[in-house]
Amino acid sequence: MHRRTLLTGSAGLAAALGLGAAACAPPPQTQLVTGAPVIDDAAALIIDGEQIADQALWRAAQDEGGLILYSGYVENSEKEVIKAFTADTGLAVSLVRLVPNRLLERVLSEQGAGKLRADLIRTSDPAGVAKMAAAGAFGRHRVPGIDDLGADVVFDDGRYYRTFDPAFTFAYNTALVPPGQEPRGWQDLLHPRWRGKLGITQAGAGGSSLSLLRFQLDVLGEDYLRALAAQQPRIFDSSGAMQESLARGELHAATAVISSVNVAAASNAPVRFVVAPEGFALYDYFLGVSASPVNPAAAKVFCNWNLSRRAGDVFGQIGEYPAIAASAPPRVLGIDLPSIASGIPYRPLPADLAANREADQALFNKIFGYLA
Repeated sequence: MHRRTLLTGSAGLAAALGLGAAACAPPPQTQLVTGAPVIDDAAALIIDGEQIADQALWRAAQDEGGLILYSGYVENSEKEVIKAFTADTGLAVSLVRLVPNRLLERVLSEQGAGKLRADLIRTSDPAGVAKMAAAGAFGRHRVPGIDDLGADVVFDDGRYYRTFDPAFTFAYNTALVPPGQEPRGWQDLLHPRWRGKLGITQAGAGGSSLSLLRFQLDVLGEDYLRALAAQQPRIFDSSGAMQESLARGELHAATAVISSVNVAAASNAPVRFVVAPEGFALYDYFLGVSASPVNPAAAKVFCNWNLSRRAGDVFGQIGEYPAIAASAPPRVLGIDLPSIASGIPYRPLPADLAANREADQALFNKIFGYLA
């Protein structure tokens, strides 16, 4: 047995985001993912006492050396996951990152042509992942302990899995919002001081935006959306682009994913998220091994690792709610996020999101005057 030290932090994010004054600050000192797991990889791959791959699978994965991941996950957050996985396994991950709707188009196009290049696919779009599965993009893979996982984790008989849930709330720029004027709840964003200074994502951007919209409709009400539209927010096609705009100071506040705020703050971005008393939305991220992987063994190891206790700890430190039930709620920037049992996190079911998708998109377009 031996210990490996995780590669941590988010070096280079400030420069990539063009954070103005923040980019002139000293290099970030915050480590996003900390702690060194106990790894035994002499034969099988065992991390913190949990077998990730048996001897045959592990040896085959080492021979392949790496894998190709198609992902709709926010790029900086996905890179943190990849960093931890590679530190644990030594396997390289080549990332192809696209927003979920573009990812769906690419997967269906490549699968239809018989040229799907991905070893694994990760997406937050429940309707999209079902379309990928129906098109035959996923192969069946049974992760260790699959029989102990619930029906809300295992989908289509093991063709894809729910691995974690980001929390979608709102955040503000601490360099622009004076102390005492920070928004505390969703209703605060309707104050006249925020007019023209807010950012939101359009409903069709992915599962995140659909889940947030469903939360807003079910918890805050349609009238809230109309009042929010009257604030003349900037509308973005991706949460990543919106996060960058918030960090650069182009927005004073915006809807935001907690893990993205965590990653940005680790690189000295002046951003802070809010846990509103009305609650916030959770949305699912799904992962599956492709039907024709170039690196099948490495792909299976990555999938197994994503459903392990070790990955649950990594997701929690990044700021996501792990899908495996044994994991604790995340602790982010010194804040313990509420448990799902508390009722504050609101997680729409994939079937409900799929059923309401077209109607919710049409309602959003009408209220916000958005032309898709």
